[in-house]
Amino acid sequence: MTIPNSLGTLATVCPKAPGDAQKYVNDVQGNVMWGVLICIGVAALIGIGAVAAGRAFNIPHASKAGIITVVVCFFAAIAYMVVPGIISGITGSGCVS
Repeated sequence: MTIPNSLGTLATVCPKAPGDAQKYVNDVQGNVMWGVLICIGVAALIGIGAVAAGRAFNIPHASKAGIITVVVCFFAAIAYMVVPGIISGITGSGCVS
């Protein structure tokens, strides 16, 4: 026994930015991604500097903090490359049916 579909076929809805807003969304997203990349690079340089200064001035806590900073920057760089792909894979085209 089959149940008839009384609603018919539902249309697929694909959201999109109104007018020319997508251009500005892309600009903001690009600026944010460049900003994050710059922050990761600056943090890595600060971490390397902390390790060098900790070794040069015999401050072990600075060296430990510098090593932790470099490791966190390494994982942040991996996440920077992986997370956008994960989000794109989950959301797909954004269309809902």
